[in-house]
Amino acid sequence: MEHVLNIVLIEPEIPQNTGNIARSCAATGARLHLVEPMGFRIDDKKLKRAGLDYWDKLNITFYDSTEDFFEKNKGGTFFYFTTKAEQAHTDVSYPNNCYLVFGKETKGLPEELLKANHDSCVRLPMRGIIRSLNLSNAVAVGIYEVLRQWDYPELSLKGQLHNLKW
Repeated sequence: MEHVLNIVLIEPEIPQNTGNIARSCAATGARLHLVEPMGFRIDDKKLKRAGLDYWDKLNITFYDSTEDFFEKNKGGTFFYFTTKAEQAHTDVSYPNNCYLVFGKETKGLPEELLKANHDSCVRLPMRGIIRSLNLSNAVAVGIYEVLRQWDYPELSLKGQLHNLKW
C-alpha cells in the first residue's frame, strides 16, 4: 500500500522556509500544497536556493485561496498545527492520506478555521516563554511524527549506507 502524506502551507510568507519545507517533502515523499496569497513568487531565488536541486523530486500543487484548497480536497482528514491547541501532535493517530495544515509565519492559521476544527488542532510542546517554532522546523517535526507512526514507509536507511565513508 502506498502511504501518502500531505503538507499544506496556507499563505506562507518567507521563501526560505518554503524552500526548506519543499526539501523536507522531497526527502520524505510528502506532497506539498501551497495556498495563495504567498509572500513571494515561486521563482524567487531564495526559495529555489533553500530547496536546492530537489524541485524536480517534489509533488507540489498550488491553490488560488484557502477556499480553493478545501474545495479541491473535500473529504480529507486534516490536522491543524497551532500554538493554541490543547493536544500534542503525538496524541493523535494519523491516517494514510492525511493533511498537516500550517499557517503563515506571522499569524499562523485563521482563528475561525481553528475554532471550526477544534478537535483536529494539534500543537508542538515547547516552553511557555517561546511564542512558536520556525515554520520549516515545525513542519519537519510534524512530517517525522507521522512517518514514525507509519514505521517510515518507503524510506530506507539501508539505501543510504553506501554514502558513508569511515
